[in-house]
Amino acid sequence: MAYNRTQLANWVSNPDACAVETALATIGGKWKLRIYDLLRREQSVRYNLINTELGDISEKTLTAQLREMEQDGIITRIVYAEVPPRVEYSLTPLGKSLETVFDALANWGRAFTADKTSMPD
Repeated sequence: MAYNRTQLANWVSNPDACAVETALATIGGKWKLRIYDLLRREQSVRYNLINTELGDISEKTLTAQLREMEQDGIITRIVYAEVPPRVEYSLTPLGKSLETVFDALANWGRAFTADKTSMPD
């Protein structure tokens, strides 16, 4: 099942909705966990470095993902009054609180992969 921001909005209007769906709608998708991992490792990262590290993401998609993460309070965007302009992204305290979740997902993924590769065909 794909998770999207509509489900997140449904959580706000429907407190009986699944909190896990809300979490997955907030951090799920192709790029957000990769962006999160980079910010987690580098602390403060400029837009161009994120774009370079992720590789084949379009600028439009990267900008949209960063904006969503900022709106959700996961990251902060700092604009420096310089010429040329400099923008850096970093994790907020809320974003840093995801570290244990990220580690748990990574551990689960490694165990799942190990189980799959050890199973006979």
